[in-house]
Amino acid sequence: MEFGPATVAIGSGALLPLAFAPFDYFLLAPVCLSALFWLWDQASPKSALIAGFLFGLGQFGFGVSWIQISVHQFGLPVYAFSVAITALFVLILSLYPALCGYLVASAPTRYRTLRILILFPIMWTSAEFLRGWLFTGFPWLLIGYSQVDSPLAVFAPIIGAYGISYVTCALSAIIVVFLVGDRIRRIACVVLVGLIALVSMSLQPVAWTTESGPPQTVALVQGAVPQEIKWSERYRQASIDLYSELSEPHWGKSLIIWPETAIPALPQQVPESIEYLTNKAAQTGTSLLIGLPTSDSSHKGELYNSLLQVGKHFGRYDKRHLVPFGEYLPLDVLLRPVTSFLSIPMSDFSAGKRYQELLRTDSFTIGSSICYEDAYANEILRALPAANVLVNISNDAWFGRSIAPHQHLQIARMRALETERYLLRATNTGFSAIINERGKIVVKSKQFVSEVVSGTMVPRAGLTPFARYGSTPMLLLCCCIIVSFYSFVLLRERRRPH
Repeated sequence: MEFGPATVAIGSGALLPLAFAPFDYFLLAPVCLSALFWLWDQASPKSALIAGFLFGLGQFGFGVSWIQISVHQFGLPVYAFSVAITALFVLILSLYPALCGYLVASAPTRYRTLRILILFPIMWTSAEFLRGWLFTGFPWLLIGYSQVDSPLAVFAPIIGAYGISYVTCALSAIIVVFLVGDRIRRIACVVLVGLIALVSMSLQPVAWTTESGPPQTVALVQGAVPQEIKWSERYRQASIDLYSELSEPHWGKSLIIWPETAIPALPQQVPESIEYLTNKAAQTGTSLLIGLPTSDSSHKGELYNSLLQVGKHFGRYDKRHLVPFGEYLPLDVLLRPVTSFLSIPMSDFSAGKRYQELLRTDSFTIGSSICYEDAYANEILRALPAANVLVNISNDAWFGRSIAPHQHLQIARMRALETERYLLRATNTGFSAIINERGKIVVKSKQFVSEVVSGTMVPRAGLTPFARYGSTPMLLLCCCIIVSFYSFVLLRERRRPH
């Protein structure tokens, strides 16, 4: 590949994260992808592979550079190690657009317009599906997330984040065809864009769910306890006292939520605190949700990253989708001796049961998730249709002062959009937020300050099309289009005279 195309590939990839939070230039997503698709158009498979790889280096090298902060501050504080691990991670992620480029460039170039309009968008979307699933998945920086504030956001309750990725990629393909096509094709491109805009406008007033009860008062408590001291036994009681003090004015509200591992100890290690909080919540009619580690009562002694409900109602949710290397070690027997020098607290959690009883109050039912789980739409959908509100607790202190907390909040907004449910997000260091059923932030906290986000949420009932069927229709569509395209090409090739 020549220097010019290589520069376009890595440059457009590096610009793509600007379409996401905290920058929110959502129009950059179709523009950057159209630059990549333009490079793939009539490129050899090798050149397309290189272009996709370079695009990925730019996209992930900038977009997930915060991995280095987590590894350095909370793993091994040696820059050579943290930078090397981050670089390796970026290289692996870059293989997805590289593979995508190779496959689309391998299709016959004589079907140029069909290849650009049909194959390019569906292959990119398929690559995102693969990245979100393989090796437990890393569904971060999905193109669909960049569109939570764009006119395309109305598609979320129907086809979800992956579906919006496809529509955005389709717009990118249309841009390329408009630039390289003849007059007829350009007119067709204008018509296609007009159709997408018309559907988007017609969906704006549509509501797929309805209110199922009166507004409920809630308080999200953000302690802002520094990660460096969070797990120190010396500061344990001080942390509990801080959260108790912040919660004091809010007893009597329907719901008070403390973030992930707000209490950095097992319940049996702090029995007096748990008893006090339980009694206080019961006396004031509040449901208190506390993030803390728990253990089972069997001889195995397994640890769980949990959300504990105390007060009038009792319940517990154990995190199901754990972060590899952060909360558990894949191939533990082989890797534990190698990584034993890393200072990652509570890195030997067990996954909670696939199906768990939902947390409930007298007025609404709660769909729970912890931290990274909200990046997986299917994890959230398991609580529906019973759940009237979604709750996510997190500890984004792992990300430091990077763009990751902004990106994580944007992901949570997409989950609210897809399900048309309020999402209450309580974090240790920010951003804590009340997000309404349209994915809009009602109120949110500042970062790295101790404060309480309070307001109201409205329980909702019903199912959006996406909540009913999940990502399965979009995945089947990807498979059908790819099979249909190659079947068409194969059939045409056989009929061509030789």
